[in-house]
Amino acid sequence: MQLIPIHAARPSIRRLLVAALALALPMAGPAPLQAQGLFAPAIIVNDDVITTFELEQRTQLLRLLRAPGDPVKLAREALIDDRLKQQAVKAADIEISPEDVQAGIEEFSARTQLSADEFLNALEEGGVSAETMRDFTKVSLAWREFIRARFLARARPTDAEIDRAIGQAGGSGGVRVLLSEIVIPITPQTAEEVDALAQEISQVTSIAAFSEAAQQYSVTNTRDQGGRMEWVNINDLPPGLRPVILGLSPGQVTAPIGLPEAIALFQLRDIQETAPAEPSYSAIEFVSYFIAGGRSEAGLREAARVVNLVDACDDFYGIARGQPPEVLVRETLPPAQIPRDVALELAKLDPGEVSTALTRSNGQTLMVLMMCGRTAAVNEDASREEVANALAQQRLAAFSQSYLDQLRADAVIVER
Repeated sequence: MQLIPIHAARPSIRRLLVAALALALPMAGPAPLQAQGLFAPAIIVNDDVITTFELEQRTQLLRLLRAPGDPVKLAREALIDDRLKQQAVKAADIEISPEDVQAGIEEFSARTQLSADEFLNALEEGGVSAETMRDFTKVSLAWREFIRARFLARARPTDAEIDRAIGQAGGSGGVRVLLSEIVIPITPQTAEEVDALAQEISQVTSIAAFSEAAQQYSVTNTRDQGGRMEWVNINDLPPGLRPVILGLSPGQVTAPIGLPEAIALFQLRDIQETAPAEPSYSAIEFVSYFIAGGRSEAGLREAARVVNLVDACDDFYGIARGQPPEVLVRETLPPAQIPRDVALELAKLDPGEVSTALTRSNGQTLMVLMMCGRTAAVNEDASREEVANALAQQRLAAFSQSYLDQLRADAVIVER
């Protein structure tokens, strides 16, 4: 099967797929198949069929997204879950209107900075049918309504539980991790070579071997230290990356992780519990200053000049004076909305520190990135209603997973 590397896709498709991965949303999508056996049963879940076509669709999209893990296994598990959800929803007589489905697609597409039509068109250009996206959205919305109807009354916290949650600000233990990183630039011309290299590095189990690879291939500021990062609070990492890192044992390396113009790999060196917990953050402010020429000698020389002139985010305004507005972008975003490669760099920076590891425009534009500041999500600043909603959502998520596990245990699942 010939796959389309995410970095070789058109910019709109690449942005769409990278955003989908940063949000960690599983979706279904079609892949090229021979007509023969297209709709043959691949899995049967309580007499409901999952076809070979559906399985190949989900597998292909996971490959495009470079989702960590075995894409075939992940696709099978996700599609089995979908069938179990559909069966529970049908038994509860829950219906989702076409208008609700469209609203769900619009909500997701807004996170990718595309309109709903642009979003669906980009999916189709990448080989994913609009109808597949509508079906997936319908299942997700229906399952959410089912869980709320069944468990919301039990999920609502009492006044005492809200008081206790508010009183726990910063009082419990947290987790920090010691990582090494490798970030390898990628272009459409180098995609095949870089993919093969990243797969080879992902099999490394030696910290020394990973460090040697970082010195040879990585472009981040840590390459001279063999990719070794300092201790980082798990809450500083992008939300979609946290469970991947926490699933590693010391010495293990992640599967290759697709970034807008690079592939990243992380090796876990150590993990510790901390007390009190490091704060989580509701928003991060940062500046991106763009320099033509990418990582060319001229581009790197200009980046070094800029870095020597700035000590704080406000200093960039003087440097950008007289240039087009798009060369300087200052943003304050929730962590989940920050592009994954940017979030990874920001996790390593304190306010006023700079990274020059990232590029845009297929390597033709160098990004100078500065951390301006982080806004802590402190419980005592939240209203009682916000705390109650947060507690209810956490419990609903737990109820959802527990009920789905029960459905799996009771189901008859036949895999062909």
